[in-house]
Amino acid sequence: MRIHLTSVHVDDQNKALAFYTDILGFTKKHEIPLGEHRWLTVVSPEDPDGTELVLEPDAHPAAQAYMKALVSDGIPITSFAVDDVQAEYERLQSLGVVFTQAPLTMGAVTTAVFDDTCGNLIQIASQ
Repeated sequence: MRIHLTSVHVDDQNKALAFYTDILGFTKKHEIPLGEHRWLTVVSPEDPDGTELVLEPDAHPAAQAYMKALVSDGIPITSFAVDDVQAEYERLQSLGVVFTQAPLTMGAVTTAVFDDTCGNLIQIASQ
């Protein structure tokens, strides 16, 4: 068994696609119109056949409440692995990304948390 898809709810699919591709560096994998929204996924360019991240519309009221509660409590919705948190922190900051947690080392793990501009906090981590 392996993870094929995972999702983040976003408040605007166009804005999310731009942020996740242009800023974070993911590659669009699927974009299939589904009425008002789309089936929209991105993947790591390092693993184009790997796990897909669905940029899921937050149209359901429960999704909106969940997202707001997590952000309010400072809890990231997911975590992305990077080789060097400090270097990625500096790269993303230079692109205007707002961090809610600067790099923090806890034992063998370093993390940082940023706002994805689409209603979520995202953690980056390295070991």
